[in-house]
Amino acid sequence: MFELFSPIKCLLSREPVTIDNIVFRLHCRMTVIILTTFSILITAKQFVGDPISCIADGTIDKESIDAYCWIYSTFTIARHLRGVPGRHIANAGIGQGLPNDEIHHHRYYQWVCLVLALQAIVFYSPRALWIVRERGTVALLSRDLTSPLLRDVWSQERKEQLVEYFATTHLHAHTYYALSFFFCEILNFINVIVQILLLNVLLEGQFLKYGSSVVEFESETKPFERVDPMSRLFPKVSKCTIYTYGSSGSVQTKDALCVLPLNVVNEKTFVFLWFWLIFLAFAGAVAIIYRIIVLTQAHARIYLLRASTRTVPLSQIQTIVKTLNFGDWFLLYQLSRNVNPIVYRELITELANKFSGKYYSHVA
Repeated sequence: MFELFSPIKCLLSREPVTIDNIVFRLHCRMTVIILTTFSILITAKQFVGDPISCIADGTIDKESIDAYCWIYSTFTIARHLRGVPGRHIANAGIGQGLPNDEIHHHRYYQWVCLVLALQAIVFYSPRALWIVRERGTVALLSRDLTSPLLRDVWSQERKEQLVEYFATTHLHAHTYYALSFFFCEILNFINVIVQILLLNVLLEGQFLKYGSSVVEFESETKPFERVDPMSRLFPKVSKCTIYTYGSSGSVQTKDALCVLPLNVVNEKTFVFLWFWLIFLAFAGAVAIIYRIIVLTQAHARIYLLRASTRTVPLSQIQTIVKTLNFGDWFLLYQLSRNVNPIVYRELITELANKFSGKYYSHVA
């Protein structure tokens, strides 16, 4: 069974270079892993039983009934969703129907595994876009500088190359680089909101309140007086109506009782996804607010750069932030996660000396 999860091994491997932040990884890596795992679990029918098993009067073979009810959907009766199974009702949503009864047809669970797989692809898209735009810039600048043994790699020549890159060659040339990352962060937030709304459409308008309804239902002292939101969306037992022709050519109606063991997995999957997507939406909103503050407030950039180089004097940090624009600062801050702390402190010190006027003629 573990061989089924081989496609997600690449997402679990540690990246040699960090080009994003934790919220970005929650959207584009952790969520993709979660969605892919759920999709594989639901697809692997042989490990959770057949997706549907129907019982009829025996005049039609079981395989045909199962196939028909899986394709054309099953249904439950809203009036029979309340009550204690075995006492008030046969099962949640199962009972004798009346002409005016509200019928809930369940067609969506056939597509759950495909929807989850497509969601995983969509959630990974902003990361793929950022990788294309980033073009290995951080990896190139930080090459071989993560090792604690710096004697052979952190030479005076290498130090001068990095200083020249930020101070002269590409000064004020990384604005589009930083805005591209900000754009991908916005895409992450928009994507999670759109995914929540699309799941709400798929699940008959019930997903927006699904998680909160489940928590409220489970906390009830008399839950049989309320509709179980999990049984409403993902019934474990449902009905199916089959129309056939009799020997005389007249239409015959046959009822089948269908057991849906796969919905035991589906209902828990979407409870988890509800809480996870709500958390992602909140985290994405906080990330955007944070990015706007860093973009517009120089004091925030000073604080963050000082936090990554605690031993560097504040005056040097202020000199660097004053000289670099937001894009240059963003790339310099990205390096702090990818190089040896000693290398980074020396780079910051050299840049501060360059910008202070000792060795640098300030560029207007």
